[in-house]
Amino acid sequence: MPGLLRGVARTAAIAGTATAVSGRVARRQAEKYTDRDAQIAADRQAAYDQATAPAAAPAAAPVAAAPAPAAAPEADLMDQLQKLGDLKAQGILTEEEFAAQKAKLLGS
Repeated sequence: MPGLLRGVARTAAIAGTATAVSGRVARRQAEKYTDRDAQIAADRQAAYDQATAPAAAPAAAPVAAAPAPAAAPEADLMDQLQKLGDLKAQGILTEEEFAAQKAKLLGS
């Protein structure tokens, strides 16, 4: 019986030490990456805000602007779709956000 009790006590001590070390490592890693995670979240939010914000006309723009070439809106649309695709590929936009913005751009 004393041998069994000693084995159980030893196992408990080893398991307790391993748990304490594991918890300390997890806390240290969480503290280490908190700033990085906050920066990533801020970058994603800024990119999302930029992608979803309506294009505002500049205040100093002349009232009667020269007409744009016919191909410019289509090229602009392709550029915007490319930017949305890049944001999705970088993981900044989710699939649902990408689909919503694409539908908004395409007007459907």
